[in-house]
Amino acid sequence: MKSILIFGCLAAGLAACNGGGTSHEQNHMKPVNFGEDVAFLQQHLKNVVVLKHAGDSSGLVVTGDYQARVMTSTTGGSAGKSFGWINYDLVASQKFAPHINAFGGEERFWMGPEGGQYALFFPPGKTFDFSNWQTPGLIDTAHYTVTAQSDTAITYQQEGSLQNYKGSTFKLQISRTIRLLGNSYITSRLGFTLPAGIKSVAYETDNAVTNKGDSAWQEQNGLLSIWLLGMFKPSDQTAIIAPFQHIPDAKIHITDDYFGKIPAENLLIKDSVLLFRADGKSRGKLGLSPLVAKRGAGSIDLQNNTLTVLLYEVVPQGRYVNSKWELQKEPFKGDAVNCYNDGPLADGTQMGPFYEVESSSDARALKPGETLRYRQVTMHFEGDAQALQAMAAQLWQLPLKDVAQFLAKK
Repeated sequence: MKSILIFGCLAAGLAACNGGGTSHEQNHMKPVNFGEDVAFLQQHLKNVVVLKHAGDSSGLVVTGDYQARVMTSTTGGSAGKSFGWINYDLVASQKFAPHINAFGGEERFWMGPEGGQYALFFPPGKTFDFSNWQTPGLIDTAHYTVTAQSDTAITYQQEGSLQNYKGSTFKLQISRTIRLLGNSYITSRLGFTLPAGIKSVAYETDNAVTNKGDSAWQEQNGLLSIWLLGMFKPSDQTAIIAPFQHIPDAKIHITDDYFGKIPAENLLIKDSVLLFRADGKSRGKLGLSPLVAKRGAGSIDLQNNTLTVLLYEVVPQGRYVNSKWELQKEPFKGDAVNCYNDGPLADGTQMGPFYEVESSSDARALKPGETLRYRQVTMHFEGDAQALQAMAAQLWQLPLKDVAQFLAKK
C-alpha cells in the first residue's frame, strides 16, 4: 500500500509541475512526424543534433541540453513515424520544474539507486516522501558538452559530484557516445537476416562513469549504477515484451506490484516471456531480477506495425541497486530490467501517455580512475504483419496471435 501512496503523490506532483493535466493541443500544434519533432526541438533548444547516414531514411535526434538524451528516432526520414515520447509543454516552457524535469525522450541517462539507504534522490536524514524527492541536477538539468562528433556519432561529457542518503560523496566523470548503426550491424547483432520489407533504425549508447575522487568506492558507503530509461509512444494495440530465464520459480524474481498489483488482463507471464499491456491507460510497473532477466526486452505495436527491441548486458550474479523508497534489507538485490505503463491519475489528469522500457548496469566498487562502462542498443522496425511475425519468432519465439489474444482480453 505504501508504494501506491508514494506513487500517487509522485505522479500528482509530476502532473502539476509538468502540465500533465493540460491537453497539448490547447497550447501548440502537436508534431506528428520525425521532421516536425526535430523542428520543434530546434525551435526551443540550442543544442540539437540529428544523426543520419547519407542516402538512408533512418535517423535520430539528440541534445546536450538534456544530458545527452536521445529524444526520438525514425525509420522513414522527416515524414516518418517518430518513436520517442516528448513532453512538448515542458520543453516549450523553457523552464525547470521542481523534483524532476520529465522532458521525455526515448533514452535518457540516469544513475541509481533512487531510494533506500544509499539513495541518490533523497538528502541525508529525510523521509522517503515526495516532498523530499529530488532528481540530482547532474542527471536532470546539467548541460553536457560535445567532445567529438561526426554525421553518425556524437560524444558528450560532464563532470560533477553526487551525494547519497548515507552522506557519501561521489566525484565522477560521465561520458556518453551515441552511434547510429547501419543495416549490416543490425543483422550481425541480431544473428539473422531481416525479413523482406522491414524498415529499421538502430543506435547504440556507450555510457561510462569514472571515479574521479581520491578514494575507492565501497559497498558499505553505497555504490552507483548506470540506469537507461526509454519513453515511447503507446497505442491500444501495444504490448511490452520481456524475455526471462526459464528456471524453477522464475516468477519469484519478477516484481509486479510496485504501484499495486498489475491486473491479470494487463500482464501475462508465460514460460520464458512476459507480455505487459502498454496502452498508456493504466499505471503499472514491473521489474526483473538479474537472476532471470535476459537481453532483448522490447515491444510490439500491432496498430502501427512496429517492433522495438533493446539489447543490453545482464550480470546474473552482479550487484544491482535497489531503488525502492524505504530502508532496505537487501540494497544490492534490485532489478536489471524495468517496464512501466503510464495512466491517468484519480482526477483524470495525466502527464503522458507513454510507456517505458528500462535497463540498468550492475554496481561496482570503482577505484580512483577506474571506469564502469555500460552499452545498450535500441532498434525499431516497421513492416507488415508477416514480417513482424518472423521477427517476433526469431527474437522471442512468440506468435503474434498470442499478442493479439492477450491485448483482446480487455
